[in-house]
Amino acid sequence: MDKKTILIVDDEEQIRELLRAYIENGGYEVYEAENGKKALKILKNQKIHLVILDLMLPDIQGESLCESIRLEYDIPVIMVTGKTDESSMVHGLSIGADDYIGKPFSPRNVMARIEAVLRRCNVDPSNVVVQDDYLSYDIDKRIVMVQGNIVHLTPTEYKIFETLVNSPNRVFSREQLITYALEGEFDGYDRSIDTYIKGLRQKIEPDRKKPRYITTVHGVGYRFMKE
Repeated sequence: MDKKTILIVDDEEQIRELLRAYIENGGYEVYEAENGKKALKILKNQKIHLVILDLMLPDIQGESLCESIRLEYDIPVIMVTGKTDESSMVHGLSIGADDYIGKPFSPRNVMARIEAVLRRCNVDPSNVVVQDDYLSYDIDKRIVMVQGNIVHLTPTEYKIFETLVNSPNRVFSREQLITYALEGEFDGYDRSIDTYIKGLRQKIEPDRKKPRYITTVHGVGYRFMKE
């Protein structure tokens, strides 16, 4: 069996060498790029299975490179950056990253993330629940697909989605979703769930103004519709 190949994109040679040592020891083949231009050249000429991408590159913003990779290739991306605040993490995931690791990091943690992302991307059709011709999902591997294409949900969006689909047609109040999906406390005025539901609908609904899957029960909450 051919080794899976991983591309490390980071302008710091020391970090590339450290990651290479751990990744090669894990049985993967490694390519390196110190800038975005070289990364795109490698992607064009080599079969790459996963990209580890530092956001701070000398020639191109990591976010822009991530978006370019998403447009051209069906390859998972793990972002690595010194920005560890929640807003940066949410932004990174929203533009297509499959995972987000803050610096400083443990190489062993990176290896665990690599293996988890590759497992999620290796979809077993026997485990996929087909809602209809438009929407399907694999809860075990945390994968959601629209018309056969993987949709990249943020971790919070996925927790809400998972909570709803695991109990189809059940109505969840905002308080229940915050408790079950976000593991938080409801203060009676928290409307953040509405924002997350809006984001989910934008990603999985054919028409977010007329939701087919995640519907609103006015005055009560939300539910995932399944016949």
